[in-house]
Amino acid sequence: MVMWLWMYAARLPAMSKANIDPDSLARDPAMSLDRVLPPDVQWKAHNFNHLHEAPTVFYAVMLGLALLYSSGELTAGLNIATWLAWAYAGLRIVHSLVQATINKVAVRFVLFCLSQTALSALILIAVLIAFGLI
Repeated sequence: MVMWLWMYAARLPAMSKANIDPDSLARDPAMSLDRVLPPDVQWKAHNFNHLHEAPTVFYAVMLGLALLYSSGELTAGLNIATWLAWAYAGLRIVHSLVQATINKVAVRFVLFCLSQTALSALILIAVLIAFGLI
């Protein structure tokens, strides 16, 4: 929600300043806000889109882990999964801040790889628990 609000707080004034007619964007497939708005304004929108990609896998895995643990019988991997989940969330927050402000691709790439490593470990834990291997 923070990125959503930040995106509109940056984009709407920039669109107004550039005298952009939103309807003309919808009618012209060649028209793009990336072409008419400053890059630092668009970084927030790009990050908002990114938050609807890999994080959706995180949500599904966390829901699955919550259901697996809700029985009360499973405790294996809970501490590790909890730490990994917080690591993933923290890394994605830092990634969002970097992309929305300085947008250094090398820094974003490292943060993305670290967050994906945490997510992969969470998926592995969920699979191992689901198949009774831990």
